Amino acid sequence: MQKIHIIGLGLLGGSFGLGARQKFPEIKITGHDTNPQNLKDALTLGIITEAKETPDADTDLVILATPADTLGDLLLQVLDQVGEQTLVFDLGSTKAKLCALMADHPKRKQYLASHPIAGTEYSGPKAAFADLLDRKVIIICELEKTDLHLKEKAYKLFDALNLKLRFMDPEEHDRHLAFVSHLSHASSFMLGQTVLQKMQDEKNIFDMAGSGFASTVRLAKSSPAMWAPIFTENKENVLAALDGFIENLTDFRNKIAAEDTQGLYDKMAEINKIRDILDLGK
Repeated sequence: MQKIHIIGLGLLGGSFGLGARQKFPEIKITGHDTNPQNLKDALTLGIITEAKETPDADTDLVILATPADTLGDLLLQVLDQVGEQTLVFDLGSTKAKLCALMADHPKRKQYLASHPIAGTEYSGPKAAFADLLDRKVIIICELEKTDLHLKEKAYKLFDALNLKLRFMDPEEHDRHLAFVSHLSHASSFMLGQTVLQKMQDEKNIFDMAGSGFASTVRLAKSSPAMWAPIFTENKENVLAALDGFIENLTDFRNKIAAEDTQGLYDKMAEINKIRDILDLGK
C-alpha cells in the first residue's frame, strides 16, 4: 500500500490519516476538504502529505469522510476518477441509501461500505489523533459485493489501526444505529436546549451543573454540520427511536405527576439491568 487519498479532513478523516502515517511512515497521503482552513490545518498537522482535489489513478485507497448527505454524489464522482486497482470506502453513519445507490453500479466491486464506531464531541482536523480508532469497531456492510483483492487493502489498514471488524446488513445497521447512537445525540442536543432556555431566566444555573449533567449533555457539543444530515438521511429509523423515547419519557413524567414513588423505583430498577449488558459489551 503506497497511496491513500482522504476527502473530508475532520475528526475521522484526520484520525485515519494520522493513524496511517504512524503505522506506514513512507506512505503518501493526499487529501482535500472544501473548508480551506481544514485543508491548511491538515497539512500543518501532518494528516496529509499533499493537498490534492482528486485522487491519483494509482491510489490504493480513497477514504470518504464528509457529511452523510454528500456521500452519495461524492462516491459516484470518485469512482469515475479512480483506476481499477483503487478501493473506495466511506466512513458514514448511514449505509442503506448508499448501498442501494451502488447496487447496480459498474464499479460496485471497488466500493466498501464501512462505518467506524469512533469519535468524540469535537470536530475538525485539530481534534484528530492517531489512536482514535485503536480497538474500536468498524462495521462493514455487503462485504461479498467488494472485490476480494481490493478489500485486502482496506483490511491491511484496519488491522494496522487495530480496528475490530463486524459485519452487518445495511438496513440493520441503520436501524440499530438510530437507537444506540443517533437517539443519544438527539436527546443530548435537546437537553442542552432545555437548559439553555432556562438559563435565560436563571443566569447561575450552570454553577449547579455536576458531572452527571456534563456527561449527559457532552454530545450536544458535536458538529451540527455532521449530525443534521445523519438525522435526515436515517429519518425513518430516527423517528421510530424518538417515538419510543418520547413514549417512555411521557410514562416517566406521568409517574412523577402521580407521585408514584414505587412505580418510579421499579422502573429505574428494571432499567439498571443495562449495567450488566454494557459490562458484557466491554
